Amino acid sequence: MKILHVCLAAFYIDNYSYQENILPRMHKKMGHDVRILASTETYINGKTLGYISASEYENEDSIRVKRIPYVSYLPLKIAKKLRIYSGVYESLCEFKPDFIFLHDVQFLSISQIVRYLKENPNVRIVVDGHTDFINSARGVISKYILHGIIYKYCAKKILPFAKYFYGTLPARVSFFKDFYKIPPEKVKFLPMGVDDDLAEKFNQQEKIIEQKHSLNINDDSFLIVTGGKINTSKYQILTLMEAIRVLNNPRVKLLIFGSIEDSLKHRFNSLLSENIIYLGWATVEDAYKYFSMADLVVFPSTHSVYWEQAAGLGKPLVVKHWEGITHVDLGGNVTFLHNDTKEEMVQCLNNIILNPSQFETMKNIAQEKGITFFSYKSIAARALH
Repeated sequence: MKILHVCLAAFYIDNYSYQENILPRMHKKMGHDVRILASTETYINGKTLGYISASEYENEDSIRVKRIPYVSYLPLKIAKKLRIYSGVYESLCEFKPDFIFLHDVQFLSISQIVRYLKENPNVRIVVDGHTDFINSARGVISKYILHGIIYKYCAKKILPFAKYFYGTLPARVSFFKDFYKIPPEKVKFLPMGVDDDLAEKFNQQEKIIEQKHSLNINDDSFLIVTGGKINTSKYQILTLMEAIRVLNNPRVKLLIFGSIEDSLKHRFNSLLSENIIYLGWATVEDAYKYFSMADLVVFPSTHSVYWEQAAGLGKPLVVKHWEGITHVDLGGNVTFLHNDTKEEMVQCLNNIILNPSQFETMKNIAQEKGITFFSYKSIAARALH
């Protein structure tokens, strides 16, 4: 089957472990002919979002990627904001896909997808969504104009043709239904997950022991791992560091990776100790390696794709409770934090570390259910149904 992944509602970044990277890879491994139609928005120098020239090339998975330009008849700033592209319809006609996976709907050139579907009624299409009220539609213009009028129009435009709208979080399922007014029977939950290839590469006992030893971590240590951007909106990692210091348990180690906002560096550095180790910025493979080493993974702030990756590696989790983002709990593998206090974190960690039978239960559920449910190989197959 010829499958086209359309990434025109946002950025597309090569050599990353986002859903837009892994799903096409898994579909190719399943034997399908896969291509990606993408915007020119990407990371520049691996750090900041920016734009590159339109081009066509093979990516790291030998999948053909076609990055198309914005239209020239509008000011570039407007074309970028409304996401109006040149060559969408022509690209579809060239590839002639049997199945289209639309990564989000927030682009006005969705009308060109509709044009193609009207002319080719046997082509199947599904849509996914990464939009919720935590990451989007928060300001007046964003909520009532961009999402409330323009992007809702895009969703309604594709509605008659799409078999399903897949929310990648329960909160995003709700966004489709409640804000874009997609009929409930057309909306399903399709989680993000773990890259099976990287999981297999790093989640092996011999490698885990070797990796721990390389960081001078004893086999009998209780290793907690956390990571991601550390900034003023994700300051809770600093509170976690304070909680580890209060525990004062020489057996408990905390590994932290990720970037740190300049304004927080002084306080962050002052909390480092022999038991709290900062590993710096991490590549995709580094993150998998660190999570594989962990006894427990803790995310005390907002959601990121790391939640599903750690759960998919079979790791017990402690995460911040957010309405509509409790899907990582598969029946006991997760403990939720309900406020941002040091006292709550200390109590939570002590309950886990000092109660081996409770922790063993968390671990067993994590390994029995998390590895299967959050496997991208499984998710990729579900996406085609």
